[in-house]
Amino acid sequence: MDRDERNRQRDVILDSVNEGVFTVNPDWHITAFNRAAERITGISRQEAIGKSCCDVFHASICEKACALRRTFQTGLPVVNVTAQIIDNQGNRVPIRISTAILKDDRGNVIGGVESFQDLSQVEQLQKELESRYTFEDIVGRSSAMMQLFKVLPQIAESSSTVLIEGPSGTGKELFARAIHNLSARRRRRFVAVNCAALPDALLESELFGHKAGAFTDAKRDKAGRFEWADGGTIFLDEIGDISPAMQVRLLRVLQDHMVEPLGAVQPKAVDIRVVAATNKELAKLVRAGQFREDLYYRIRVIHMVLPPLKERREDIPLLIDHLVGKFNRLQGKDIAGVSAEVAARLMAYDFPGNVRELENIIEQAFVLCRAGVIDLKHLPPELRSEESLGLGRRGAMNLRELERHFIAETLRVCKGNRKRAAKDLGIDVATLYRKIKSHGLAAPETDGRGRRR
Repeated sequence: MDRDERNRQRDVILDSVNEGVFTVNPDWHITAFNRAAERITGISRQEAIGKSCCDVFHASICEKACALRRTFQTGLPVVNVTAQIIDNQGNRVPIRISTAILKDDRGNVIGGVESFQDLSQVEQLQKELESRYTFEDIVGRSSAMMQLFKVLPQIAESSSTVLIEGPSGTGKELFARAIHNLSARRRRRFVAVNCAALPDALLESELFGHKAGAFTDAKRDKAGRFEWADGGTIFLDEIGDISPAMQVRLLRVLQDHMVEPLGAVQPKAVDIRVVAATNKELAKLVRAGQFREDLYYRIRVIHMVLPPLKERREDIPLLIDHLVGKFNRLQGKDIAGVSAEVAARLMAYDFPGNVRELENIIEQAFVLCRAGVIDLKHLPPELRSEESLGLGRRGAMNLRELERHFIAETLRVCKGNRKRAAKDLGIDVATLYRKIKSHGLAAPETDGRGRRR
């Protein structure tokens, strides 16, 4: 068989592949270019053959992080690296790349091969999902989060004081900012104060301001945070930690909308909306006599409770994708995501630090992971072994078990309502019934409409 015939057979084989495929010789000139590569790049085979691959693709990794060059240097294949190319119309096309060395019968390197998949549709679907399951910078698809998303615009429209309760790391400040950004006050300041970070005397000066000469180091007048927030929103974080004396002063502000700087003779009127937050149960502090009941009811006009991450595990994959995208942008990397083992491990973990802890885990993984996907070795030591997690078999949850857990938990949250559960899971009802049967899940006693089965 002559060379032309072998090339024709090679092209027939390559054209049957759905992914773009091209080969290069040791001088980086393209020697083969399949039909899918033509479709994705908009460049014909005739135009591509003989050209340098970087002149054809204009990829984001060509200059410094070429996957094929790494394969030539190490002799190892590269799998599932994400990048971007520019097609012949000047459009950005996201792709996923895999590379390998080409050798002859004697084992000599004669070139390299790269396959690439167009991720445009995947990216578009992901954007649609993100827009559906994000609110401001808050990410979630669980029933609890979707219910909060639903009421946030109504809360923002009012001028009532809001109390947000939830464990540390659940995103209380994000919700407070969302309320401000959706309100008529969004063009004015959002002022955040951590009430637990300052001793009482400093907190009083910080909130109310002072006049020159009010105390030894008061050389000039200073406006307090309440004045800064005039016309806008003030966010009082960790309000459960303020002293009884500060509780009295805060109560007066909420009642009269007046602030009195230290050393001032006349109080000043302020137009502010107060959003308070705490990781404690204020009702318990009221019963224990540690928090004023009258102040409690002043700040609890609207009450929001944020669930810990372990109670909304179905949000974890969405949060992982969101955080991977965030750190790719911040660090200029192209990490494709996390491995199945990492996904299962993170799904099984209880996250005492909630979303903030998950963000720290992904950020650390980005430091250790150069390219490809985040693997177990990139996680903190406490997440690498089942023993250190204390999870037993849950730490080794495989993808099928993960799916079973998702479905069972969603049915529980939806109280057996199959239609609602299927919607939350992003599948149709028939598929849900099939998966319930496949996983051997017990049908709930009711169908979610109060009817017993």
